Amino acid sequence: MNDWIRVRVQATKGSAPRDTDAQMFVFEDVIEGTIGGGALEWDAIHTARDMLLSGQTEATRNVALGPDMGQCCGGRVTLDYARNVKDEPPLGTPLWIWGAGHVGRAIAHVMAPFNDREITLIDTSVDRMPDNLAPNVAPLVAADPARVVARAPERCDHIIVTYSHDLDLALCDALLRHGFASCGIIGSATKWARFRSRLASMGHGGDEITRIACPIGEPRLGKHPQAIAVGVAAALISSSAGATGKANR
Repeated sequence: MNDWIRVRVQATKGSAPRDTDAQMFVFEDVIEGTIGGGALEWDAIHTARDMLLSGQTEATRNVALGPDMGQCCGGRVTLDYARNVKDEPPLGTPLWIWGAGHVGRAIAHVMAPFNDREITLIDTSVDRMPDNLAPNVAPLVAADPARVVARAPERCDHIIVTYSHDLDLALCDALLRHGFASCGIIGSATKWARFRSRLASMGHGGDEITRIACPIGEPRLGKHPQAIAVGVAAALISSSAGATGKANR
């Protein structure tokens, strides 16, 4: 797979399957990424593979989804095609997941395909790490994870899902002292009430402590690790989209 065509959504008007800068990479027999599926993507794949065969290096297509593709979106999409280009989109807030158990792995698995942020999965031993991490999920093994907090970017999202309440508390304390973009911890209302009291006794103010979300995810979805991961992902995506909207105003 030494030759490919990058297909990127250069611009959109009206309703479109994906937003600007969505991209996919078309190889001779493999596709990576998506520009939205359906007839638009199917046609783009054929165009890209024709370029691979002909040696063409660049192209631009302006597509009316209704008249040209028979899609009901009703909008217009401009696609640009470039040979052997693989520029990476700008990354958002890093995500550090503390705990590589069932829930931590599920969150990493759900968030990795978005490919929009660097993800770090932390636990206390190599044996606790999964073997099949996505390329954009970096494992970090630390015997004392709370001491690693100092290495985290100050603007970082943190999810605490370790096997130990004592470790969870130590991480909350360390992160409150270090600073973060957001922080959430798995647990019940009873656990969080005890943690709030303990954190207050450690010198943290009430306003600081309430920046940590507990429980994480969407309780209505249930307690299955994948259900928790879906809820966490929805919250992170919503927060990221809100921050992007504010930045673009």
